[in-house]
Amino acid sequence: MELLQVAEVVSREKGIERDEVLVAMEQAIQKAGRAKYGHEHDIRAEIDRKTGEVRLQRWLQVADPIENEFTQITVKAAKKTKADAQVGDFIVDDLPPIEMGRIAAQTAKQVIVQKVREAERHRQFEEYKDRVGEVVSGIVKRVEYGNVTIDLGRTEAMLRRDECLPREHFKNGDRVRAYIHDVREEQRGPQIFLSRTHPLFMAKLFTQEVPEIYDGVIEIKSVARDPGSRAKIAVVSNDSGIDPVGACVGMRGSRVQAVVGELQGEKIDIIPWSQDPATFVVNALAPAEVAKVVLDEENNRMDVVVPDEQLSLAIGRRGQNVRLASMLTGWDIDILTEKEESERRQQEVSSRTALFIEALAVDDVIAHLLVTEGFTRVEQIADTPVDELADIEGFDTEVAGELQERARNWLAENAAKLEAQRKEFGVSDEVVGLEGITAEMAVKLGEKGIKSLDDLADLAGDELREIVGDDELTENRANEIIMAARAHWFADDEAPQA
Repeated sequence: MELLQVAEVVSREKGIERDEVLVAMEQAIQKAGRAKYGHEHDIRAEIDRKTGEVRLQRWLQVADPIENEFTQITVKAAKKTKADAQVGDFIVDDLPPIEMGRIAAQTAKQVIVQKVREAERHRQFEEYKDRVGEVVSGIVKRVEYGNVTIDLGRTEAMLRRDECLPREHFKNGDRVRAYIHDVREEQRGPQIFLSRTHPLFMAKLFTQEVPEIYDGVIEIKSVARDPGSRAKIAVVSNDSGIDPVGACVGMRGSRVQAVVGELQGEKIDIIPWSQDPATFVVNALAPAEVAKVVLDEENNRMDVVVPDEQLSLAIGRRGQNVRLASMLTGWDIDILTEKEESERRQQEVSSRTALFIEALAVDDVIAHLLVTEGFTRVEQIADTPVDELADIEGFDTEVAGELQERARNWLAENAAKLEAQRKEFGVSDEVVGLEGITAEMAVKLGEKGIKSLDDLADLAGDELREIVGDDELTENRANEIIMAARAHWFADDEAPQA
């Protein structure tokens, strides 16, 4: 019964199951038994869970033929003990209890301590693995090279230097609140990593300070932070009678100030979220005023036009305001003044007009009409139904048909010309066959000496965009093309060996 009492005490102190402690004790006794009777034998120990009685046994498996004489026994020999013994059965011999010497006892103690420690670590991992995303509070235990070890009570956690706010310093005994952003089970035990710079840390602080968020009446849609400096948080109310921004600010700013105080004075802009991307971006760029927004949904990009005197406010110090607005909304934002936007539009109109004059052999009046109607490429004219072209003021079916015919002829001639250039540069058919690579891109690649899949695969995404033009490819699309070019490398690796 003494063993059961010890197991009970250890179980309570360490917060682990009693059975796990008893298993550790069994392994320790088993190790001592093998040390006495020989490590080559299959010695097993068992502690009765009710009486605490220790049984030490040698196990022999019935086998034919014998491969290991220490752990196996012949069928003939086994039948002397068990008449119906068959191959695969086990013959169990009881061994006398062992008296542990000082060394054996010390070894057994080490085994038990090690197993109990492993069980305790596993319990800690199981406890914290599902708590990722929670805010916890602890006391600083030690600080080494800026990395802070925090005592959470039953375990320790690590707050790395790069997860602390700038100019934030801790000393032993300080109480700290932080966000659990990762829990890993490693050889040295569970590693709990905390963060005070994570965007969701601020979201969780607002959840604690604003009851409406906790109750689900107000929802946090997105968060963007420049830790220790400035942040933006987008909120929306599910109750039309509650102002989400006002609720987060609180009476005389009490709620937001509580979060600001925890984040060492980080300035927080609370933004009303909108389902309309343009409205959301305009709100996110506050306090700057926006004159006009132009969306490019295909490339997830937005041109925002602001009055000249609002430019510096919209961009913010070192681009901080527009960068946070972009992170908050998920859109790439280009800030333009009204003058810059006007000049860009004039330049685009001029270049498109010149393209249509050359490709369609028309005067500038017709070319300008097509640009005004929203046509940007010759392909659009070739693919638009004739009756839609004929609806343009000043056009009729005959003019529309003639324009479409000229557009198709020019495209065919241009394609043949580009194909000839591509072959002249030696750009392979495999490169041209990649999805997203146009004839114009293939020629531009050839001019830079990019001829094979391997040449293309060696490029980085920004290098590809620089060669073919940033307007032609988004960063994601460029990376997809490069990964497609690299696919044959992995196919070669996976090919069966001859």
